[in-house]
Amino acid sequence: MSTVLCVLYPDPVTGYPPEYVRDEIPEITVYANGQSAPTPRGPLGFKPGQLVGCVSGELGLRSYLESLGHELIVTSDKDGPDSTFERYLPEAEVVISQPFWPAYLTEERIAGAKKLKLALTAGIGSDHVDLRAAAQAGITVAEVTGSNCVSVAEQVVMLILLLVRNYLPSHTFSEAGGWNIADCVERAYDIEGMRFGAIGAGRIGLAVLQRLKPFGLSLHYTQRHRLAPEIEDDLGLSFHADAESLVRSVDIVNLQLPLYPSTEGFFNDALFAKMKRGAYLINTARGKLVERDAVIRALQSRQIAGYAGDVWFPQPAPLDHPWRTMPFNGMTPHVSGTTLSAQARYAAGTLEILQSYFASAPIREEYLIVDGGNLAGTGSASYQLT
Repeated sequence: MSTVLCVLYPDPVTGYPPEYVRDEIPEITVYANGQSAPTPRGPLGFKPGQLVGCVSGELGLRSYLESLGHELIVTSDKDGPDSTFERYLPEAEVVISQPFWPAYLTEERIAGAKKLKLALTAGIGSDHVDLRAAAQAGITVAEVTGSNCVSVAEQVVMLILLLVRNYLPSHTFSEAGGWNIADCVERAYDIEGMRFGAIGAGRIGLAVLQRLKPFGLSLHYTQRHRLAPEIEDDLGLSFHADAESLVRSVDIVNLQLPLYPSTEGFFNDALFAKMKRGAYLINTARGKLVERDAVIRALQSRQIAGYAGDVWFPQPAPLDHPWRTMPFNGMTPHVSGTTLSAQARYAAGTLEILQSYFASAPIREEYLIVDGGNLAGTGSASYQLT
């Protein structure tokens, strides 16, 4: 029998299950890049469209795991030496976590988790795991690659419009009973004709560029590996050799890099100073890509016109985190990748990975981040161990 330790975000404050506003969600079988959506065997353990990403939802895994004789422990209590996570970690063979409520598998925690064989991310992004320590310990790290790329890309487009059209203050005036049209529009612009730049054009970054093409923006990007010429031609993309060149040229920047040691603090005072005055920054990648106080300084000095995203550090963010109250922000909790639509895919992918693992069968290559003591699969293209 194996112990599977699953860390998920808490249930709705109004209780579980919620009342669902829709009866069904579209079935997605193939992603835009040709990758097939998760294909687990047998019943899912949930109905697609249900809230399964919270503690009571359990990712729909209980019946499957208990049918094999495994013990499933699900908790949201993940931080501190007396947390449920710390208490059960030494016994866990599998740890499941999410980017939205991450159980940080640090080098110290990995050293104490002698039975741990699989660290599984229900979603995309495994930077809450110390990948170098996991590789040295022979732990496989996997995630449900592709499962919520479109979800995050849609959020980015929404955030761009929220900031540039000054939607949030306008809604506040309306909610308060006002009709302050001049106040609403004094910071509102059209995005047509603006220049948009993507720092990172992987699955999510490219999906954003594709969705913005019909809006009539000039599209720019930079990343380590240049996109194929046919993609550049189809979208009318301008390539920049580095981030400095890009931020000097565009009005809206989307930060979509993976987080590893060399990208931590990537967006700092120096890079903010190179942006066009009044530009906007969107970050749905990872909070630590941006220096926390540099964002505040750039907003307070009016160097940038707005900052929006849903990623913080740590997560959940403390009540006194300054991004909650800084000016001209469009921040939310980390929600972009955990819509009910996305949950159906990443929960199914979690089941698929577990089925492969417990059957001693190969895990899908695109799901692998670390395997056999080194980066593997998607991890080879997305991460660095230093």
